[in-house]
Amino acid sequence: MSRTPTLRDPLWGNIRLDEIAAEVVDARPFQKLRGVKQLGFTSLVYPGAVHTRFLHAVGVYHLVTRTISEMRIGGHLQILTDDQRDRLPEIKLAALLHDIGHRAFSHALEELSPGLNVPMHEDRGVALLGRDPIRSILEQLGPGAPGRIADLIRGRSDHPLQGLVSGSLDLDKIDYLRRDSLFCGVPYGAVDFERLVVSLTLARPPERERAGGPPAPVELAVAEKGIGALETVFFSKYRMFRNVYWHHAVRAATGVFVRLLEDVLRAGLLGTDELEEGNDEAILSLIKRRLFEAGEGSDAGETANLRVARRNWTALERRALPKRVLEVTAEKLPETMPGWPSYRPDLLRRLERRLEREWGREPDSLMMDYPGYPDMLGLRLLLVRRHGAVRRITTLGERGLLDLPRLGHDLHRSARVFRVFSFSSGDREGGKEALDLTLTILEAPEEQAEAALAVEPVRAA
Repeated sequence: MSRTPTLRDPLWGNIRLDEIAAEVVDARPFQKLRGVKQLGFTSLVYPGAVHTRFLHAVGVYHLVTRTISEMRIGGHLQILTDDQRDRLPEIKLAALLHDIGHRAFSHALEELSPGLNVPMHEDRGVALLGRDPIRSILEQLGPGAPGRIADLIRGRSDHPLQGLVSGSLDLDKIDYLRRDSLFCGVPYGAVDFERLVVSLTLARPPERERAGGPPAPVELAVAEKGIGALETVFFSKYRMFRNVYWHHAVRAATGVFVRLLEDVLRAGLLGTDELEEGNDEAILSLIKRRLFEAGEGSDAGETANLRVARRNWTALERRALPKRVLEVTAEKLPETMPGWPSYRPDLLRRLERRLEREWGREPDSLMMDYPGYPDMLGLRLLLVRRHGAVRRITTLGERGLLDLPRLGHDLHRSARVFRVFSFSSGDREGGKEALDLTLTILEAPEEQAEAALAVEPVRAA
């Protein structure tokens, strides 16, 4: 008799695992996800947000399994080839394993400076799929299964149901919006999954037919009756980013941890390999022990870095987070902001030092934050109209009924806020000239910002 255990999930109820999925869940790399919080330091703001990547991964597996079943009942899978139907179990396992590469504190590690060479969770996940015990479990599906599942996770598969795992409407979004909303105790993550799941279908994009070429490969699509449900995903994601993921105190806590971790890594108190094994609590405990056991070094710079690192540790432990002293919303920023403030933390640090000097603050007392996620509300999805015509919802093709692509751009821009935090109580922003200089550099292209920050300002005698 095959082994089909059932897990009780507080969000979706009973989740039944097939035999291979049960083996994956029991494997040590997957079990480690029990110790990784889904939302990192969000629990410092929303105390209920202590749910884990383990729960989320099982939830996505459930949604993909349910969707494939609904599509089969609705006759939508008949367009698949025999080989594509044989690979359906791989779709489900890709959903289960899509976050296998996450380590302690999840996405916070991916905000570390690139020079520290900490791999992104997708790359680490693909590596785990190619090693035992996961590799041997997946190879029960046939030769090459681990590689095909890795392609699904990275959005590189040619399977028509790739979009269920990675794409504009992957079911990862549905689970984390509903789950994060539930555990944070907020109403923002409402998504009409029941309506959406019965609206999903498969279709061929029209681009090649219009060009006179051969038929395009089949893709995931949504029927027109599901547009309302699609909009719930869209708006829920915006509301969760604005009110939870990019909440000012969540961003403050995340920024403090990122800087703490960078300092202990650079000081050699923690190795990047040690991040591979520990869960959230184990890594925090290890950092504390190494940080406070470290003696005062003879090098003044190293001593200063350790002093700042200890301050940051205490800020997290006591929830004594830095306070906002400046907040610049979208209407005060140019329409086309450069992307470097989100992916060049080294430049942002140099801008912080410049602002500290201009405002007369102590070194390492200010912290800037400008989160970015360009694909947050991106949309590239086939729409099957009621009369049977197929259109693509994208800025390059026919738009949705509410012009969703343009709306997504506007909402992403409005959700982003540039903030300056200060560790000094009672601090307020400095003079207008210093603020104008900061915004001028922030708005400059990357090369110009780098040149401006490479020059030390001239001080009056």
